[in-house]
Amino acid sequence: MYVMYLMIFITTSNLEEANRIAHELLKRRLAACVNIIPKVYSSFLWKNELESCEESLLMVKSKLDVFDDLVNVVKSLHSYSVPEIIAIPIKASYSQYLSWIDEVIGK
Repeated sequence: MYVMYLMIFITTSNLEEANRIAHELLKRRLAACVNIIPKVYSSFLWKNELESCEESLLMVKSKLDVFDDLVNVVKSLHSYSVPEIIAIPIKASYSQYLSWIDEVIGK
């Protein structure tokens, strides 16, 4: 059986929101680990306007088979109408780390 492991990047409006989302993902076993970088500076186009702001960044280790549930949880807790939720496949990793992700998330 093929399992795809993911690194998911999610930006939030602040550290409090990042912690709330991280804890919920972990509690529901949709993530095995979440790293939070408290301050990143983002510039982007939104509604044809150049915006810049300080955000927090979550780096979430998860699996493809729970990604849709993860997105739904993030959307329900996130303050942005269009949150950044970007998943990148993990092409290589220490095998015991991937086994640990399996233990935590299951399926």
